[in-house]
Amino acid sequence: MASSEKPWTIIVGAGPSGLLLGLMLAKKGVNVHILEAASELDDSPRAAYYGPPAAYELRRAGVIDDIRKEGFDPCMTCWRKLDGTFLAGLDNSYLHDYPDRIACLPLAQLDRLLYRHAIAQPTLKVSFNHKVVDIGQDADKAWVDVETPEGQKRLEATYIVGCDGASSIVRRCLYGKEFPGYTWDKQIVATNVAYPFEKYGYDDANFFIDPEHWHMVARLTKEADGSGWWRVSYGEISGLSREELIARQPMKFEAMLPGHPKPGDYELAAISPYKIHQRIVDKMRVGRFLLAADAAHLNNPFGGLGLTGGLTDIGGLYDCMIGVYEGKADESILDKYSEMRRHKFHTVTDPISTDNIKRLFDQDPDKAMETDEFLKLLKSMENDKEAQKEFMKSPMALRYDFTQHYKTNETQAQQNGTKNNVVSHVEQIAAVGVDG
Repeated sequence: MASSEKPWTIIVGAGPSGLLLGLMLAKKGVNVHILEAASELDDSPRAAYYGPPAAYELRRAGVIDDIRKEGFDPCMTCWRKLDGTFLAGLDNSYLHDYPDRIACLPLAQLDRLLYRHAIAQPTLKVSFNHKVVDIGQDADKAWVDVETPEGQKRLEATYIVGCDGASSIVRRCLYGKEFPGYTWDKQIVATNVAYPFEKYGYDDANFFIDPEHWHMVARLTKEADGSGWWRVSYGEISGLSREELIARQPMKFEAMLPGHPKPGDYELAAISPYKIHQRIVDKMRVGRFLLAADAAHLNNPFGGLGLTGGLTDIGGLYDCMIGVYEGKADESILDKYSEMRRHKFHTVTDPISTDNIKRLFDQDPDKAMETDEFLKLLKSMENDKEAQKEFMKSPMALRYDFTQHYKTNETQAQQNGTKNNVVSHVEQIAAVGVDG
């Protein structure tokens, strides 16, 4: 995008959601400017698994093949007791011919991959060291006040999207520091570690049920010899400082992991304690400002619904925004985006992710197969390949087809002969120099 051109969209945040939205819009010729407060892409240990609805959006963006090439397709997902006893699981390899099957690539690598694809688009640019400090809007435009290495600037666009994560400044400017929901009375510590879990018969993704040492062990990379890096995320008691949580890590590993390893027995590449929440904003659209992914809602990470749900937001928002841009939809579709993505959070993401985490610490592992309806369901499908395949596609319930709200051909024909408000507004948008 030429520096003199005003973007149609400013996206705040160069994480996976911001980069994905920018890439998808830019591929349609939309002028996009992505602002990132940091000096580089985030490389902290975060999510790595992309469920079917996220894989669908990544496929639409044209990057899923690269993701599978750089990462891998996970096979088994299972639930176990702390001693490693297998309780129940799902064989993801049954979906080997399904284009939107689950994929794995550490999020830092996905960020770099999306960034490469995004900056290759002539109508998109990314600016690092651009920290948004305030926002505003009027009937014709929205703007952000940004601290940059060259001093403070005001940048304008037709729409501005907050994709700036859990501590979103866009959300805070719109709503303040708090938003509806709650914070769990537990904390999570995420680590990247090299340890021979395969020697102990671990599957690609393993969830461990235990009142004290509940945790997850999931493969991050897969080398030819079967080795590689793993994500170990475990629960901790609340009220501890970051330093205290990090100091407890060797004790937790020795208690949780097979072989009871001491620090010299594994390589720890990264560790990141964080709080977990179940929250969502009242509206994901406020005039010309839109929110998506972690900037709009938060949930605990067990089951991957935060990342998968966030990328599914992006696919829906893309359909709505490109519909407005191309004149296929009026601006009311952006309210529909807010309505339906909030509905999906309340009916799918929030209840399922809540059940996922409580399953790990809030039951007796010795009685789980008798009392846990989810585990009983998995057990009943143990020898039923077709039932497992359909069940593993069920996260597609996170999706919503916003194109059904595009104008009909008949309506479009009627509007072509009139100068109604919607058409006039679309023309006003086109008049600001957008390259269609």
